[in-house]
Amino acid sequence: MERVTTQQLAMMPIEFKLNGETVVGRPDEPIITTAKKHGVAIPHLCHGGNQRSDGNCRACVVEIKGERVLAPSCCRYPAPGMEVTTNSPRALASQKMVLELLLSDMTEKSYTRENKVASWAEKLGVGSPRFPSREQPKADLSHPAIAVNLDACIQCTRCVRACREVQVNDVIGYAYRGDRSVPVFDFDDPMGESTCVACGECVQACPTGALMPAREAGLQEIENKVDSVCPFCGVGCLLTYHVKQNVIQFVTGRDGPSNHNRLCVKGRYGFDYAHHPHRLTKPLIRKTGIPKTADFTVDPGNCSAVFREASWEEALEFASSGLRKIRDQDRYALAGFGSAKGSNEEAYLFQKLVRTGFVTNNVDHCTRLCHASSVAALLEGVGSGAVSNQVSDVMEAEVVFLIGANPTSNHPVAATWMKNAARNGVKLIVADPRRGDLARHAAHFLQFKPDTDVALLNAMIHTIIDEGLVDQKFVADRTSGFDALKENAKAFSPEKMAPICGIPAETIREVARLFATSKGSMILWGMGISQHVHGTDNARCLIALTLMTGQIGRPGTGLHPLRGQNNVQGASDSGLIPMMYPDYQRVNTDEANQRFEKFWGTKLDKQPGLTVVEIMNAAYDGKIRGMYVMGENPAMSDPDLEHARAAMAKLEHLVVQDIFLTETAYLADVVLPATAWPEKEGSVTNTDRMVQLGRPALKAPGEAKEDLWIIVQLARRLGLDWKYEKARDVWDEMRGCMDSIRGITWERLERDSSVTYPCENEGDPGQPVVFQTHFPTATGRGRFVPADLIPAAEQPDGEYPMVLITGRQLEHWHTGAITRRSGVLDAIEPEPVASLHPLDLAAIGAKPGEVVTVESRRGKISLFARMDEGTPRGAVFIPFCYYEAAANLLTNPALDPFGKIPEFKYCAVKLTRGGPRPGDPGYGKGRSLKELQGAA
Repeated sequence: MERVTTQQLAMMPIEFKLNGETVVGRPDEPIITTAKKHGVAIPHLCHGGNQRSDGNCRACVVEIKGERVLAPSCCRYPAPGMEVTTNSPRALASQKMVLELLLSDMTEKSYTRENKVASWAEKLGVGSPRFPSREQPKADLSHPAIAVNLDACIQCTRCVRACREVQVNDVIGYAYRGDRSVPVFDFDDPMGESTCVACGECVQACPTGALMPAREAGLQEIENKVDSVCPFCGVGCLLTYHVKQNVIQFVTGRDGPSNHNRLCVKGRYGFDYAHHPHRLTKPLIRKTGIPKTADFTVDPGNCSAVFREASWEEALEFASSGLRKIRDQDRYALAGFGSAKGSNEEAYLFQKLVRTGFVTNNVDHCTRLCHASSVAALLEGVGSGAVSNQVSDVMEAEVVFLIGANPTSNHPVAATWMKNAARNGVKLIVADPRRGDLARHAAHFLQFKPDTDVALLNAMIHTIIDEGLVDQKFVADRTSGFDALKENAKAFSPEKMAPICGIPAETIREVARLFATSKGSMILWGMGISQHVHGTDNARCLIALTLMTGQIGRPGTGLHPLRGQNNVQGASDSGLIPMMYPDYQRVNTDEANQRFEKFWGTKLDKQPGLTVVEIMNAAYDGKIRGMYVMGENPAMSDPDLEHARAAMAKLEHLVVQDIFLTETAYLADVVLPATAWPEKEGSVTNTDRMVQLGRPALKAPGEAKEDLWIIVQLARRLGLDWKYEKARDVWDEMRGCMDSIRGITWERLERDSSVTYPCENEGDPGQPVVFQTHFPTATGRGRFVPADLIPAAEQPDGEYPMVLITGRQLEHWHTGAITRRSGVLDAIEPEPVASLHPLDLAAIGAKPGEVVTVESRRGKISLFARMDEGTPRGAVFIPFCYYEAAANLLTNPALDPFGKIPEFKYCAVKLTRGGPRPGDPGYGKGRSLKELQGAA
């Protein structure tokens, strides 16, 4: 007799009677859900969304035959033979009474067009309440994103459950007693002063408008709702734009596979950048005789002293003629930077333009600055640079090992799944030099010393071998090179590595045992692993841990490098990298070269191109003379910015395509105004390998054009016979040369919004878990690659005694070009900060909020000090999104030899109290045109 699983039991149908009719329900679905499926509407207020119901509002009570009291249908489940009546006189009387009592306390002022109390009262014919109203609390308008109107609160506690159980931010509680009971923020603080991260889950859950978007956005009569995908981080949350008069009034989360209605502060409140007055609306050409220098700046709100407006015809001809001239003299003197912020179709066309129009492989994008070393190690070890399992698989794991990442800031919705998993009993191991919010949910927090990743990971490898915890069968059947790893690991006992990495030997052993012996262990990592000169070695160690324990190829296991930008995975898949055609087919192999020469109908270069930093070095040396930059901002994102900006200033011809006059565009010869994400159609691929469709919700301002159109126009002027008109035309071509997405039709994307690859045949469901039977390597086996200790390229010393760590903030994204032009996001985090341990602040005599100066061998910046006990002694953390205090003026351009990624996460700095105040006139602004002319 076959055993029935708990999941199968939950799916078994149950027959019961609903209002006299026999219906079929499920034991895991409450009565209210079954009733809805059968067209029976039951009033409800505390039930809904993606959170559990607790039946506290009692608006959904129903009568069950044989039971003395009415039952809340939102948390009562059917049983065989049960007889339920939703509209009996007794049930209706109770429902109406509940609504009338709530109406009596409801303010006459509306905060939302969808007040569910009023809506249900109207449907049930409840008139004006007969009961007196209580004294109402005052509004709390202290937060820039969310208005708190507790006079509309019905104490349903949906906001509490949304905050504590869904997002697990633990900010909203329920306080006081009797008729004074209210939701509170932290210790009844004003919301704007609380630890609220403005994810807006409470706003989406609130049924009455007690919590609403600020500035009465919830009262707007929406003209259009457009389903799309979030353009910020790599999680890829599906969302809906609510639009009126070509303005996004507010945003709600959709039930997408990666977010299930959840959003973060950027995805919910970060879209007003599309209407910012700095938007580029006409093509610009640099005026004759205007010089370029590394410190040259332009006022993005008034650029007429530097640029003149031009027609599209003139601008396109000017842009293409400059590129043609250099190409015809020396094609290797041209390069292109594409964007991980655009669509798959744009990325594909951009790299095709460089390869067939420039006739070189000098094309790259920001993956070189985030996960290039991870991809190098993954391709080497398991034959694929994509993730093996999706983030939500943490719910299926027994152990989750998170290292070198701060998802609560960088991947907030992904972090919620990790917090949910920890609450469900999954053992979370967090390893990082900085203590972040996830550490409080961890079974083990390993705060290792910066730059000692390999020491810690090799000690874990040593333990697993030493204690006989290796999955010998998996190693024998599916891997190669284990003997070399075993020999290498002998030198890395936990006892030897403990003084190096700062983690006790017994803790290392305990964590290694936990990882190796669980039924499912999953590794997730971020740029704390990849952005080192030994980044590839760091990832090699993680791959080795997974392979040696057989923790891959099943749900709840595997390897997941968390992708940073919304389409860094898709842009890489589409070939926007110098050594790979689309689908990671190497340009210097005969097979791939011949395939694409035939597919594109032209001769292609077999020499791998230069990477981001190599291109900048070549530009500085005069070897790269012309560049086409689409949606990237290397003048903020590259290491050693003074060098990078000087390199771009030396270019003979720089074409920049963007939505704002970025720091890179300051140095352009021609600027082409493009469309923002909510203004165009296209697909993106998230960190989970989900291809998802973005749809246009707004009309572009002025003469701004879609990126796809601009690329095609330039291509035609470079001699390419291109006839693409829409994104779907490009997608159809991509399917012809990318086996991983061959089965995903445009029609399916329009219908489903999200499809997981690999999906090689039409109708395939896609593969959320890969490597189940073999690896896509030449042998079908995973490969162990041993790693030795390699120190950072620059170590602290007497002159520069501290370590700089760079990264992102929750509210700001990448170089800040977009998020710092969002009113809400900039209001929450308006100023550049340096996070320091309290003792390091005290050592220089500084207090939180005072200005400090951080200096490296490459530059110095001044910014405001922030006290952070999670930052280790001897280190300083700086976000890289602030132009007036650009962290990358300090960072070291030393490269990982395999991934060619810069060492953003480690360089030597010194810290002093005081300095010019960021934001003061003249601070961090470089030299204006007037100053340059005066100097000349």
